[in-house]
Amino acid sequence: MSTIFEQPRVEAPANYLNVDYGWKSWLFTTDHKRIALLYLFSITAFFMVGGAFAVAMRINLASPRGVFSADTYNKLFTMHGIIMVFFFLVPSIPAVLGNFLIPIMIGARDLAFPRINLLSWYIYIVGGIFALWAAFDGGVDTGWTFYAPYSTTYSNTHVILTAMGVFVAGFSSILTGLNFIVTIHKMRAPGMTWMRLPLFVWAHYATALIQVLGTPVIAITLVLLALERILHAGIFDPAVGGDPILFQHLFWFYSHPAVYIMILPGMGVMSELVTCFSRKGIFGYSFVAFSSIAIAVVGFFVWGHHLFVAGQSMYAGTVFSLLSFIVAVPSAIKVFNWTATMYRGSISFDTPMLYAFGFIGLFTIGGLTGLILATMALDVHLTDTYFVIAHFHYVMVGGMVMAYLGGIHFWFPKITGRMYPELWAKFAALVVFVGFNLTFFPQFLLGYLGMPRRYYSYPEEFQVLHVMSSAGASILGVGYVIPLIYLAWAWRKGPRAPQNPWDAKGLEWEKAPSPPPTFNFDTLPIVTEPAYNYSGEPEKEEPLAGEQRGDRHA
Repeated sequence: MSTIFEQPRVEAPANYLNVDYGWKSWLFTTDHKRIALLYLFSITAFFMVGGAFAVAMRINLASPRGVFSADTYNKLFTMHGIIMVFFFLVPSIPAVLGNFLIPIMIGARDLAFPRINLLSWYIYIVGGIFALWAAFDGGVDTGWTFYAPYSTTYSNTHVILTAMGVFVAGFSSILTGLNFIVTIHKMRAPGMTWMRLPLFVWAHYATALIQVLGTPVIAITLVLLALERILHAGIFDPAVGGDPILFQHLFWFYSHPAVYIMILPGMGVMSELVTCFSRKGIFGYSFVAFSSIAIAVVGFFVWGHHLFVAGQSMYAGTVFSLLSFIVAVPSAIKVFNWTATMYRGSISFDTPMLYAFGFIGLFTIGGLTGLILATMALDVHLTDTYFVIAHFHYVMVGGMVMAYLGGIHFWFPKITGRMYPELWAKFAALVVFVGFNLTFFPQFLLGYLGMPRRYYSYPEEFQVLHVMSSAGASILGVGYVIPLIYLAWAWRKGPRAPQNPWDAKGLEWEKAPSPPPTFNFDTLPIVTEPAYNYSGEPEKEEPLAGEQRGDRHA
């Protein structure tokens, strides 16, 4: 009996996947959907490499005296951080889901600059090659933050090669952000006003602003680091008249907003999941939309949050502490509004919604512990301990990765035209949730008890908590491998997906087939309803004539 896999390709309706099968059609494509898949495969590979470094770290920490030498352990956690932050967390949702969905969500045929979009992927790959070259040719031991003067003077590892990889990858981020901004401004379908945009698009618009305005700062910082290292220019090294605190100011001016590059797209995914599986329009649409912009703007003023114990003025510390509490307000607005949306909703517990529940719970813990670290008196005690590691991972892994997996499962039928096995997907979501909490919650306790981060050995009284964390990492790893297996199977052999299997709202579900054709729509749609109109009620106010016209670019 023939299987779906064995059926002739010509039987499938024409779509972006079967328009051509040659390798040139992929490596030279300008279709935003195919470029999104190129990013998907590349980012998955980097995630596996970064995860392998994390596994080695947890194996080392299962024993108080460790398995590796101090130098080797320094290289492991450095490369884990660099790969995961710059080559997975920053590009994952924007480059994959944003690339695939934004044009379809706003009724456009492609991004504004298709060739630049493809160029951004090639730049990302070149940056990744530099980073992997450094990783497997001796590594780098400065930590993912490249703190001077250690990185500029004392380290004998591949600092410049690794920094070059991050520098090059930054241009990929800038080009992606620029493409999103222009596309959202100029290529919306007729009737797609700003107040009808999906919240996923609002979140990516805010993210793109940070990418374009913040990434050049880390780029020039890494250039200065290289000049200091090569020419001993006296920029950061106090031995020759430099200021190491200047490096921290420049680094965190980008890197704290970069936290929102990572988490804002995940928040956009959450808004889509919560509304779909609660069968309700979002509570307080305008508040959720503008909270994304508020996070992006205020996030640029919070960098001194990381310098409380670095010699910064206590008056400056007080201001940055206050700003850190202020930036939590728009994040809290989102959480409260998602909760209010679910209230009295008809909630269905499909796999994407399970990831949404996980995101809300874990991100809330991460956000609240961030407020603890924003309190100067507590931060003095907790700085550079495992408490900081736990907080960061509750936001990034418990938050962003949960959102990424939820988004992949939600839009998988749209991307591939196939359905995945729901039972296995729910099981994987449960394994990820349990494994994550077992991995990182003990680290809150370790940090409170005084365990410093980045130590390859530790006193024996900390071993139980470290063993729990290592055991949880094993479970978490299994939870990540399971979706990789069943999604790969479902891509080829899963049952055919209908156009809108979730009965969701949005142009990508209501107007585009699954999977979409090369140019997304046979005819450009005209938008006449507000976003998330699950009630079916007409819009109360008519949009302005200029806004209703939109842009009619094909």
